[in-house]
Amino acid sequence: MVALSLIATVMFSLPLNAQNPPLRSPVSELRGVWLTNIDSDMLFEQNRLKQSLQRLSELNFNTVYPTVWNWGYTLYPSKVAAKEIGRSLDPTPGLQGRDMLKEVVDEGHKKGLTVIPWFEFGFMAPADSQLAKRHPQWLTNRSNGTRIVKEGTHDRVWLSPFRPDVQKFIQDLIVEIVKNYNIDGIQFDDHFGLPSELGYDPYTVALYRKEHGGRAPSANFKDPEWVAWRANKITDYMKRVFTAIKAVKKDCIVSVAPNPQRFSYDFFLADWQKWERMGLVEDLVLQIYRDDLSVFLSELEYPEVKAAKSHIPVSIGILSGLKGKSIPMQQIQTQVQKVRDRNFAGVAFFFYETLWNLSKEKPLDRQTSFQQIFPIRTAYPNLLTGWKP
Repeated sequence: MVALSLIATVMFSLPLNAQNPPLRSPVSELRGVWLTNIDSDMLFEQNRLKQSLQRLSELNFNTVYPTVWNWGYTLYPSKVAAKEIGRSLDPTPGLQGRDMLKEVVDEGHKKGLTVIPWFEFGFMAPADSQLAKRHPQWLTNRSNGTRIVKEGTHDRVWLSPFRPDVQKFIQDLIVEIVKNYNIDGIQFDDHFGLPSELGYDPYTVALYRKEHGGRAPSANFKDPEWVAWRANKITDYMKRVFTAIKAVKKDCIVSVAPNPQRFSYDFFLADWQKWERMGLVEDLVLQIYRDDLSVFLSELEYPEVKAAKSHIPVSIGILSGLKGKSIPMQQIQTQVQKVRDRNFAGVAFFFYETLWNLSKEKPLDRQTSFQQIFPIRTAYPNLLTGWKP
């Protein structure tokens, strides 16, 4: 199960319509790819990382999203993490003695790539992580007191986004990255919310009671008022984080890569539609990981997507494959063209290894196809430097 989305809502269909490359290539277009440490080791060795960024640049990609917060650790040396977790850096051997994020920023910029670190795990952590063990009071739970949320085969726990100490910790990590690295932006996804079945920890229940004349929250976690109260609290926090980022670096793009609104709100209390309306999202990359072309197309047409598209760059996240699931290049080509036909700002692929390494098709054939999809270089569509819909 992929960390970018807690679900693999992958639907199968008849073969997609034939699409013959090369594809039309706009002047300004997001061409992004997520760099994760799940089912990928490209971040764990300096030369491998450098070669990967070089290849992306040669194939006319222009944006990378390197993970910086994952598995309960930072992937860059962090004083904030050292204080709260007891380790300043993920213990994976390949990261030791290095600053992976600085390498991505420096090498990426040399190659003309926009670098937007991805705060992948958000409020989520492994159940057996040092973070969870050192701060058990930070964890939230269901109404029956249980805490474990399964992500594939993995046991996860969630920090309560309503606690001031948790909020400070997460915000301090974010500000630390913005302050210490020459990044172009920072990206959040649904993990910057909370699974809607959670939120029944003592602190949150007491806060709800305080604001509701002593009344307890509904035992039904899908109760609309209880959902809205928690979602609004997360929105308030998102506003504070946005303000904190801009106070440090006003031209740091705040990017959000959520699932479609209905899923994000109902399952993760992440009301990105409201965030976008409030001006808290400057770059939206909507995850639409679908095999069924009709479903893929229908999700491009939602009113909130069109509304966002009218005034900020809205791009579409396309699944290029998973470790156990190879996506045919034909499907990728078709989806890219459908996105272009509707004048979206661009596309981003999850994830690097599946572009050509983890695939049933030959790596060289896949790379040739991406070269045909992106035949010339284009600029990253940056709202802060004059991008217009």
